[in-house]
Amino acid sequence: MIALPQHRLDALLARHELVESELSTNLSRDDYVKLSREFSELGPVIEAIKAYRAVTAEIADLEALAADAATDAEMRKLADAEKPALQARRDKLEQQIQLALIPKDAMDDHNAILEIRAGTGGDEAALFAGDLFRMYERYAAQQGWKTEILSISEGSKGGFKEIVAEVRGRGVFAKLKFESGVHRVQRVPDTEASGRIHTSAATVAVLPEVEEVDIKINEDDLKIDTMRAQGAGGQHVNKTESAIRITHLPSGIIVFVQEDRSQHKNRSKAMTMLRAKLYDTERSKLDAARAAERRGQIGSGDRSERIRTYNFPQGRVTDHRINLTLHKLPQVMEGEALHEVIDALVTEHQAELLAAEGAT
Repeated sequence: MIALPQHRLDALLARHELVESELSTNLSRDDYVKLSREFSELGPVIEAIKAYRAVTAEIADLEALAADAATDAEMRKLADAEKPALQARRDKLEQQIQLALIPKDAMDDHNAILEIRAGTGGDEAALFAGDLFRMYERYAAQQGWKTEILSISEGSKGGFKEIVAEVRGRGVFAKLKFESGVHRVQRVPDTEASGRIHTSAATVAVLPEVEEVDIKINEDDLKIDTMRAQGAGGQHVNKTESAIRITHLPSGIIVFVQEDRSQHKNRSKAMTMLRAKLYDTERSKLDAARAAERRGQIGSGDRSERIRTYNFPQGRVTDHRINLTLHKLPQVMEGEALHEVIDALVTEHQAELLAAEGAT
């Protein structure tokens, strides 16, 4: 294991004290939000550093006691007995701190915008998009997260041509960000009389939800249209102009929300989606500029990249980026075993970053 850089631990402790001090002063709203977020993010690693240094001091005291000629045999025996448990705790804390010191994605603790679109495969692709959404919705519920649908376009035989939802909770983006890409399904559709296996696909995009302090939008750059909601459901359909379409003129990005009866709420949701898309556009430009540097086993998160196959006849799920295969397809689709795939992706990503840190 790489030795912990003590100067970095000292710097983190000093930064935590400084941020805590600044939060008690008169700050602008934006500064307060940013510093509060930083203080919250620093909290767990600061606790780990303090615990690590305390247990290291305990081990040093035991070693000094054992090395002292004045220490009797019984005391030396007790010291030797205590030491292994303390060393195990120290090693665990050391690993925890190593992971915390890895350069972190600034958006990891944010909520996420989840977009699922049917790809090749017609009606079967729309049904698969619906299955994927239910999988993520169940997984989110197990994590204690909340899911709210922002936009839906239903398939003609069920499922979704497109569905956009907001997933709220702690560390949502950190876990879901590796889901971006093309998901492929191989199964026999209910409408297939001959039992022939069809292959279809759906595209998943996971965008970090950004706040106004993260990205500024000039109101003059927006074209906002209101219209009557359209679609299959809701008593408000075609009665009030509650649907909102916002066009960001400089980028050409368009968002449309009609799920709520309140025009004000739909506008708020549309702005949330727009901020996420604008942030993702800027992020993609930066990622493209350093693609060679960042491309690894996990992949770039490019939404044209095929990342996973769900094979129903064989009951297996394969993530192609880390060559992981689970013969637990029903449990994965229920959201129950999805954590095994996501945790493996997170672990692989952390291992790559730790290796990169060690190389530098």
